[in-house]
Amino acid sequence: MAEFREQITLTAIVSGRVQGVGFRQFVWSQARHLPVVGWVRNLPDGSVEVVAQGPRPAIEALRLALLKGPRYAYVADISEDWASRTGLPDQFEIR
Repeated sequence: MAEFREQITLTAIVSGRVQGVGFRQFVWSQARHLPVVGWVRNLPDGSVEVVAQGPRPAIEALRLALLKGPRYAYVADISEDWASRTGLPDQFEIR
């Protein structure tokens, strides 16, 4: 039961064909059904950054969704950082 109370943070940089294909909207849609907070945003190099914090099962579910992406996306790589972060918003948002 402790794993559901443990809050973990994932910062993921998703590269591939992930801008201009509804990737941010897809991530937001997945996250809003999970107990997570954070954001998704485009980066200048064409990748997408996702910062999400919540219970481990929710973060793992979001991570699996990132690997798949929306219909027209192609996820070539995901770099992950599991360090804790502060200053996250009260909900999950698109930036």
